[in-house]
Amino acid sequence: MTKNNKIKLPPSVKYIMEGEQIIDKHPLFGRIRLSHNIIEFNDNEKKGSAYVVCYGVIFLNKNKRHTPQEWAYIIAHLMLHLCLGHTNPSKLPAGADTHIWNIACDIYITKFLQDMKFKGAPLEANVIQNFPGSLKSEQSVYEYLIQRTDEAEKYRVLGTYVSDDIYDPENICENFYSRLYLKDYYEEQFANALQYSVRSVLQSASSAELLEEYDTRSRRAANWFINSFPLLGSLAAHFKIIEDSDYCQKNEIQIAAVDVGLKEIYVNPASGLSVEELKFVLGHEYLHAGLDHANRSKGRDHYLWNIACDYVVNGWLKEMNIGIMPQNGLMYDENLKGMSAEEIYDELVRNIRLNRRLMTFRGYGKGDIIGAGEKIGGSISLDDFCKNALMQGLEYHINSGRGLIPAGLIEEIRALAMPPIPWDVKLAKWFDDFFAPIEKHRTYARPSRRQSSTPDIPRPRYFIDNTQTDGRTFGVVIDTSGSMSAKDIGIALGAIASYADAKNVPKVRVIFCDAQAYDKGYLSPEEIAGRVEVMGRGGTVLQPGINLLECAKDFPKDGPILIITDGYIESDLKIRHEHAFLIPEGNTLPFRPKGKVFYYGK
Repeated sequence: MTKNNKIKLPPSVKYIMEGEQIIDKHPLFGRIRLSHNIIEFNDNEKKGSAYVVCYGVIFLNKNKRHTPQEWAYIIAHLMLHLCLGHTNPSKLPAGADTHIWNIACDIYITKFLQDMKFKGAPLEANVIQNFPGSLKSEQSVYEYLIQRTDEAEKYRVLGTYVSDDIYDPENICENFYSRLYLKDYYEEQFANALQYSVRSVLQSASSAELLEEYDTRSRRAANWFINSFPLLGSLAAHFKIIEDSDYCQKNEIQIAAVDVGLKEIYVNPASGLSVEELKFVLGHEYLHAGLDHANRSKGRDHYLWNIACDYVVNGWLKEMNIGIMPQNGLMYDENLKGMSAEEIYDELVRNIRLNRRLMTFRGYGKGDIIGAGEKIGGSISLDDFCKNALMQGLEYHINSGRGLIPAGLIEEIRALAMPPIPWDVKLAKWFDDFFAPIEKHRTYARPSRRQSSTPDIPRPRYFIDNTQTDGRTFGVVIDTSGSMSAKDIGIALGAIASYADAKNVPKVRVIFCDAQAYDKGYLSPEEIAGRVEVMGRGGTVLQPGINLLECAKDFPKDGPILIITDGYIESDLKIRHEHAFLIPEGNTLPFRPKGKVFYYGK
């Protein structure tokens, strides 16, 4: 064919075809095969630039002018609607407003493509930068917008560039592709393409030397998490496996260890573990990173905290049937099932000398948690990244039905998303159980302070009947031994004064105690908040203070007792009254307390 006989395509159609080529070469979208004829042209101006129908055909308006990269963005946007199940009626929220649902899906996909750094987005896509709702899922976006339908319209600009009426109940065709779509065909295509893309990225990022060792047992175990276990797949994709015998020997790593700060897991190739055993070991290290065990020690003995976390993590891995338990370095005890790491740690510190002989995957006397998190760019820390990866993995794992997860692990992962309740709030709730709110009465005998501004209008003042506060008190035993710092005692006195005032407690019985008890009698919140002479500063024996308070004839038999100490006290306390302990964060009591324990920050 001569040059003059070549068919000249309109520029718009040429750009569309070049956009398709960009999609075909993309490591993710190039692997997705939707239907036999994915692209068709149309000139329907009402549909804007493009739209997609449920059976997998994307219609592009050949009269619209976009660059090839912009057309590639449009096609990727529409492909994601099918791959994420947006056109599937069973995925819609009950009684959904399809117009708002379309907008919610547009917002979610725009964020998805932004995170992928996919080029070609319109300027209008910046509207989601300050989206006030949650972008965690399409459902969360929809739940936010359905309460604010007027606000939802400003995000409709995402559909003027890609005008995609993704869900139209009247447009469901009873043909081959419609039946495939009803069986989640497109979602499966997307999942397979995503797995292939992750593997390709891992391989392309590796050096030639690492590629030769790519099929080692450790890497096969890591790839199993990426391909088959969504809960930990994201963490597995971002942690580098280091198999270096010299490094492991130098750093005394017998089997494995994790450095969260460097995003590296060290596996000793000389350990001779099978692939199934390495699945267990890697899952163990991934959970250490994802559950932020390095930073949760809070002043505790690092090694014993590591052991406590090992017991919990290994119990969960066994319950989930992940791999095979190795014989060495395994902390596992059926009797500890259901206990938290904090509870197990309290048990371990009772016999520190014996428990220091236990062995982790790193070896005797060495914790396999090496490093804590650090900043990885912007304001996000590696700890936050690990927690987010674990939470997202949990949601995907549950939604895809990939097997059961222990309830304790689900609780702990979801707790990562919630900020911890401050110790003073917890303590206030404890006081609420003993001091019900007092009913206030109004009286004209004492005018309100606003009376002077409106002298012609009588205004009563609220007052509390003193008879309601009779016997309303609590006792406080404060450890004033030499190990208690002035700062700790100041925090204690401030807590006592604030709660007494907040709960309408007129007087508090205060006992200082070191090796003997010093009775300060009943003090008002104002006296406690002022200058109180602290007595003691000797040894630490709190039982005399407890006995003095419980035997006092002027102290109520049902009065609660708050014991404030640093934990360096006798190994047993006998307390008959309802009580609680307030100790510094990271410290422990030398016995199992019967009352509640509150930890305040240092």
